[in-house]
Amino acid sequence: MRIIDKIIIHCTATPFGRDVNAAEIDLWHRGRGWKAIGYHYLVKLDGTIEAGRPERQIGAHCRGQNARSIGIAYVGGIDARGKCADTRTDAQKKSLLSLITTLLDKYPQARVFGHRDFSSKECPCFDATGEYYALARK
Repeated sequence: MRIIDKIIIHCTATPFGRDVNAAEIDLWHRGRGWKAIGYHYLVKLDGTIEAGRPERQIGAHCRGQNARSIGIAYVGGIDARGKCADTRTDAQKKSLLSLITTLLDKYPQARVFGHRDFSSKECPCFDATGEYYALARK
């Protein structure tokens, strides 16, 4: 089993209200030459959590951090003007919290970060590290 010490939150960088699924993102990522979807989980607009890559496999979601992390993306992240924004629905927020809590129970040494903590990108368009900090400090 892989050692997991990070849970990294992403957004799909899709416009507000446009729902996508893991199969569609899998096609996008394969189109970039990856072997499969890079994220381990996707949280859709209605809060549905879809599996991506199996947790036992290294993801392709955050350069330099993939070997020891789980990648979660929520659908959205772009507002009506095309700018980075926290577009999470209430259902997405609830599902993200539940999924992160479950993963932290499974990987108690892990901490939660946003993709932007390891990159010059704005992803996930909110402060995931700050929002989920207390969860990982139980």
